[in-house]
Amino acid sequence: MTFDPNAAAPADSGVFGLPFAPEDSRVVLIPVPFEATTSYGGGTSDGPATILEASKQVDLYDLDTGKPYEAGIAMLEESADVRGWNDRAKALAAPIVASGGRDCDPRALQAVNAFSEQMNGYVYDTTRAWLAKGKIVGVIGGDHSTPFGAMKAYAETYPGLGVLHLDAHADLRDAYEGFTWSHASIMFNVMKRLPDVARLVQVGIRDFGEAEFELIRRSDGRIHTFFDSRLAHARLDGMPWREQVDAIVQQLPEHVYLSWDIDGLDPVLCPSTGTPVPGGLGFHQACTLLEGVVRAGKKIVGFDLNEVAPGPEGDEWDGNVAARLLYKMIGWTLKSHER
Repeated sequence: MTFDPNAAAPADSGVFGLPFAPEDSRVVLIPVPFEATTSYGGGTSDGPATILEASKQVDLYDLDTGKPYEAGIAMLEESADVRGWNDRAKALAAPIVASGGRDCDPRALQAVNAFSEQMNGYVYDTTRAWLAKGKIVGVIGGDHSTPFGAMKAYAETYPGLGVLHLDAHADLRDAYEGFTWSHASIMFNVMKRLPDVARLVQVGIRDFGEAEFELIRRSDGRIHTFFDSRLAHARLDGMPWREQVDAIVQQLPEHVYLSWDIDGLDPVLCPSTGTPVPGGLGFHQACTLLEGVVRAGKKIVGFDLNEVAPGPEGDEWDGNVAARLLYKMIGWTLKSHER
């Protein structure tokens, strides 16, 4: 296969303008256009397509990780079933969300939860199938409910798994607005339903409820949260970011799964995401966090990137940032496998 990484990407090329098929790629990305339980701004079901399009403008030589593209990176086609489940579930969920979960038809709530379970099953089965073929699998959401099935597959493959969770939100709410599989409940479900996840390490958290804080406090160290305000205060007092990264990474076991919500970044970088919150990490801080995981000798086994939405006029700024962050995630993941 002849491929020129310096040439402009054809319009019909794959992710990052690459010509690879999934079978020929080391990294396989699963797009999941699902956002049924989105509780504020929407649009994340179009996140995978937005990232795919923006990725074709990314230069493929990376100063820190070299040439990740050489390993092969491919994105699967969107599932028409998942898109259909999303559209039907969103319509049913809309009045429930509008009432804040206080006024809902039990049958509609049950149906939304059932569609979410179907989505979880699709992601789990697809992730497990590609893991069995020796691939590194990444999920591209959609809202942050989408990667549960992937984390289930990875936890079964790597018992004692650690999850490095970058987010503005703790996502530890129990059945938020009545939705068992809410985007605000993803880490609650991971902690409750995936006993093979040994440690959840959260970074950038700055929007959470008292019940979530108590769940963290009572977790006996299974959940270790680096709150954004405390990280920021330490930096203002002179603590270098590298030292903070080392402290974060020290909490992780050998095998690490990245679950990254784009709103973990400063919202200047992702203004169209559904629930932006002031604060957060800069782009380079996020990248050096990835570097720190690898520097500590941990292996990044899988990842997801979620909550990316196109701008209100269809602009690609959020997609542009997300595509570049995704390439960094892939690059450092591959680096961690070189040891």
